Amino acid sequence: MLTASLRLNTRTPVAPVNPRLFGSFVEHMGRAVYTGIFEPGHETADARGFRSDVADLVRELGVSIVRYPGGNFVSGFKWEDSVGPVDERPVRLDAAWHSIETNRVGIHEFAAWAASAGVEVMQAVNLGTRGVAEAAELLEYCNIPRGTALSDARRANGADEPFDIRVWCLGNEMDGPWQIGHKTADEYGRLAAETARLMRFVDPRIELVAAGSSNAEMPTFGSWERTVLTHTAGLVDHISVHAYYEELDGDADSFLASAVGLDRYLDEVAQIIDEVRAEAGIERPIGISVDEWNVWYQTRFNEVDKEPLLTGEWNEAPRLIEDEYGVTDAVVVGSLLNSLLRHGNRVSMANLAQLVNVIAPIRSEPGGPAWRQTTFHPFERTARFARGEILEVDVSGAPVVETQKYGAVPVVDAAATRDGDDVVLFLVNRSTTDVLALSVEIPDVAGLALVDAETLTVPDGLDRHASNTATEPARVGLVRLAGVEVSSESGAAAAGSAAVSATLPALSWSIIRLAATAAAETLPAATSASSSAASPSDSSDATTSSLGDTRA
Repeated sequence: MLTASLRLNTRTPVAPVNPRLFGSFVEHMGRAVYTGIFEPGHETADARGFRSDVADLVRELGVSIVRYPGGNFVSGFKWEDSVGPVDERPVRLDAAWHSIETNRVGIHEFAAWAASAGVEVMQAVNLGTRGVAEAAELLEYCNIPRGTALSDARRANGADEPFDIRVWCLGNEMDGPWQIGHKTADEYGRLAAETARLMRFVDPRIELVAAGSSNAEMPTFGSWERTVLTHTAGLVDHISVHAYYEELDGDADSFLASAVGLDRYLDEVAQIIDEVRAEAGIERPIGISVDEWNVWYQTRFNEVDKEPLLTGEWNEAPRLIEDEYGVTDAVVVGSLLNSLLRHGNRVSMANLAQLVNVIAPIRSEPGGPAWRQTTFHPFERTARFARGEILEVDVSGAPVVETQKYGAVPVVDAAATRDGDDVVLFLVNRSTTDVLALSVEIPDVAGLALVDAETLTVPDGLDRHASNTATEPARVGLVRLAGVEVSSESGAAAAGSAAVSATLPALSWSIIRLAATAAAETLPAATSASSSAASPSDSSDATTSSLGDTRA
């Protein structure tokens, strides 16, 4: 058995928890929209044709903001095609994904769906085949209340009130040779700056996201960011990061250390932002928008699946990168969420790509069920319970795993948040073979008790690739984490502290929720907790609480 110790810094929080860290992404790609969120005729479809079963899962997932409509799709998108009477909208070729786009779902429909699902819209504009004027016209259509040709056209099309979209992406992955309208950093930087200026004239309230590198392995990474920010610093509020991870050649250890790669990527981008702002004397802060991130088996797509897609027939909503996620993938997603929390002082928003069917936590079948993939669970729990302030976690007391890609990495990956008297731990055991006996010191917090503890790990009788399917939608999920104990001390001789001990299964993502003793007795929990008082010493009061081993 491995052992590790962690210590929380409760005095100097990293940053407040930003709800926009828990965003997602809906692109007109594959079955994300059609037979994903939208399927007229489905038994759960509402009057507008949107699937209620999928919408229920989106609300459960806890998504706060959704990027739309792309992605690569947006670089060939004519926004005018997606408004007006549905039966009069043109059917177009989508060259990005070799598909037929019917435009049955457009800006009005998506905005209405987002409002009903309780999510904010993050709108992307086409800077591939179009430019400054078209972006400003779309903004006018969406956000100006009335009295202009475009705002009155929106009202005539059924939306009397503006959509009031506040976050706008200035194109997508313009550094990529695969992108329609691919540009050099100078070309894109100048176009993004001019677009930003005009859009701010139209609506000065908006937030703008400049397109950063498509990934950290791009040959232009770093120089792209510096050039783009030299043009746009002072005009934009965020620069994007796209980050996808996959297991290659059975190297599970490197895959499970993916959060180390994301940590380094975010640190490099943050340093570049600071350097450019200092050189230009720009006071306006610039956040990092991780507006695409996930596990994606991209090698398989590029080497096996892409060629038939690009040379086959043009079809509506083809099945495209519908990766089926196993336990290992879910643990990695949980650790990537930890990385986003750890960088909460620099990451201004993040979007899990994507939401439904396309490399997504939610899957659906045409005319059939919708279900949660394994990756749904760490995202839902983190989005639900990460509240208040992000705490720094010292993992120096942890053994390491040797990896081919990242070198020696701690066996435990951790993040923590504190909201008043509530403390939540988000924990990953990266070892594929050994359980981990973990102790966590929480100084300056007295009177904590256990509310709940859950884990996602390999179910009995299955392997680390076990997944959920349409016929077995609940094969992998959260179960009670047994044997968690909390001791808490307070009194005249101490400012108060708490200690948590837990045993994390091999290859697992876990969440431990703590609260002040009185609150813990009344808070609802996914699993029940019990507590018992220990004998007090002469200088402090000590209490211990624990969970049994009943499964959820």
